Amino acid sequence: MRVVNLGPDPSLAYRPDSHEKDKSEFRNFEVKFGIMHILNSYFLVSFLLIQPSYFHFDVCTCLTQSGALFDRVFNTYKLMHTYQTLDFVKQKHLEWANCNHFSMSMMENIDSLDELVDESDPDVDFPNSFHAFQTAEGIRKEHPDKDWFQLVGLIHDIGKIMALYEEPQWAVVGDTFPVGCKFQNSIVFRNSTFEGNPDEKNPALNTEFGIYEPKCGLNNILMSWGHDEYLYQVMKFNKCTIPEEGLYMIRFHSFYPWHSNGDYMHLCNEKDLQMLPWVKEFNKFDLYTKSTELPDVESLRPYYQSLIDKYCPGILRW
Repeated sequence: MRVVNLGPDPSLAYRPDSHEKDKSEFRNFEVKFGIMHILNSYFLVSFLLIQPSYFHFDVCTCLTQSGALFDRVFNTYKLMHTYQTLDFVKQKHLEWANCNHFSMSMMENIDSLDELVDESDPDVDFPNSFHAFQTAEGIRKEHPDKDWFQLVGLIHDIGKIMALYEEPQWAVVGDTFPVGCKFQNSIVFRNSTFEGNPDEKNPALNTEFGIYEPKCGLNNILMSWGHDEYLYQVMKFNKCTIPEEGLYMIRFHSFYPWHSNGDYMHLCNEKDLQMLPWVKEFNKFDLYTKSTELPDVESLRPYYQSLIDKYCPGILRW
């Protein structure tokens, strides 16, 4: 394994507004590079107003560096939206869904997150695994009776371990979206990053339903490949007993066009609509539990190990 820069995590500042609204009100990320420096500051200041405790450093310094951050985020999405095609996703399922790459316990995987350096994350002075425990503890505080929900908070990002096994960052992190049908406008950087994707030019894949049937259900949809789908496949392969609500959280927590912007409802069945409130509830803790107050991880390990032993015991295949 090697230490890698995991790249921009778009759960931060560069996603269209996550509040449900009319689609005409989505922020437009189709911008000319000549005015990007203005937008850099706008996006970053907006995020600072929402989550000021996220940062440990001087805002002016951050604004100076925001152009490079914007470029990294944009370039990652450019690669993702160019190469995440229907054929690519099918190939990744063949490569990873058989879980024949390595064997590891759940807690060992959580610890391995500390080998990942996310260049988009300004909180670089504490390990990535701390966010896992922060998320889990946030859920535990509000949902003390749902131990499976707490465990989902702990493990939701560990599919990112693919980045330690030579998978490019654009196939690991980032917002997810269906392939095999029309790319919706709520996808981040929709209007400026898909022109090189061959599926965009394929008439059979460029309709509202594409290869799918109306209300076929998200379980029958192929999503862009990333840590969400990978961890879901690992859970199913190893017969982990996390309830269906938790599996939806794992599989679709990065599907922002759906759970935050209300797109792709024409593909959803009744089960998807029943599970949507659970995914929305999880998202609150995923985005807003990072803070400067770090948990005492060592004191928390025995409790969360007991949850792992209950739902995902032993050595798992990945």
